[in-house]
Amino acid sequence: MNEYTMPILFGVIIGTLARILMLRTDYRQYPTYLHGKVIHVSLGFIAASLGSVAIPAIMELEFTAVTFLTVAATQFREVRNMERNTLTEVDSFELVPRGKTYIEGIAISFESRNYLVIFTSFITTLTFIIFNVYVALFAAICSVTVSMILMSGKTMKNIVQIDHHPLHFKGAGLYVDNIYIMNIGLPERQEEILKYGLGFVLTPNNINTITTIANLGQRQAILHDVSVTLGVFRDSGTPALTPLIKRDLDDGRIGIFILPQIRDVNKAIKVIGSVPILESAIRMPSESTFTRKI
Repeated sequence: MNEYTMPILFGVIIGTLARILMLRTDYRQYPTYLHGKVIHVSLGFIAASLGSVAIPAIMELEFTAVTFLTVAATQFREVRNMERNTLTEVDSFELVPRGKTYIEGIAISFESRNYLVIFTSFITTLTFIIFNVYVALFAAICSVTVSMILMSGKTMKNIVQIDHHPLHFKGAGLYVDNIYIMNIGLPERQEEILKYGLGFVLTPNNINTITTIANLGQRQAILHDVSVTLGVFRDSGTPALTPLIKRDLDDGRIGIFILPQIRDVNKAIKVIGSVPILESAIRMPSESTFTRKI
C-alpha cells in the first residue's frame, strides 16, 4: 500500500455508491432487474475507478495517464448507443411505444450519469489527499447531492394545467372538449370508447410550453407513461382503440384520449403530471431576439 491507496479506494466506493443511488428501476421497468442493473453498476464502478485514479496520476506528473479519460468518454458514448439500440428494438413490441425522442432521452441520461460518477470520485479523492477522510466524506455527500439534483428534471405538472374533460362524439368525430381526436364510424367502437376512455386537456402556461408540448416525441412519452402505469384497453390490430393526443391549433392546448384499465381520473392526472419533460423537446421561443420586447 502507498499513500494513494486509501484515497483511491474511498473514491471508488463513493462513486459506485453514487451510481447505485442514481440507478432506479421504476414503473417503466428499466433498467431491467437483475441483468440490466448489473451492467450499469459495473460501468459505474469503472467510471468511479477512472475518476479516482486521475488525481494521483496528475500529482505524480503522469500526464499521459490522464489521457485514458478520453478513452472512457468514448466507451461511455457506447453506453448511449447500447441503450438506444436495445430500447429501439423492444419498442416495436409495445402496445403504446415510447417513441424515438423518449428513447434518446433515456440513452443520454444513462451516459451522463457515468460522468457524474467520475465527477463524484474525482472530488472525493482530491479532498481526501489534500485534507483528510472527514473532509472527503463531506465532499462526497455534497457531490452525490449535486449529482442527484442534476439527474432530475421538470415534469409536465410544472408547465401545464391538467383538466379532465368527458369524451363525446359529434357524428363520427371523437372530441375532448372542443379538440378533435379522430373519426370512429362503428357504433360498437363508439360505445367502447365512451365506456373505457378518458379525456384530458393540457393547458400550457406560456409560449415556451406551447411549443414544448407540441413536440410529437413529448406527446408520445405522455401516452406511453400513462399506458404503462394505468394499463391500456387495447390489443394489436385494433387501431380504433389507440390512445391519441391532438392539438388545438388556436391556443396550443392538447387533448389527450386514453383507454386505461384503471379508470381513476385523479391517478391519471398524477401520472400525466409526473411525465418527464424531454430535453430534446424543450423549446424557448421567448428567448429569441426576434420575440423579445425592445
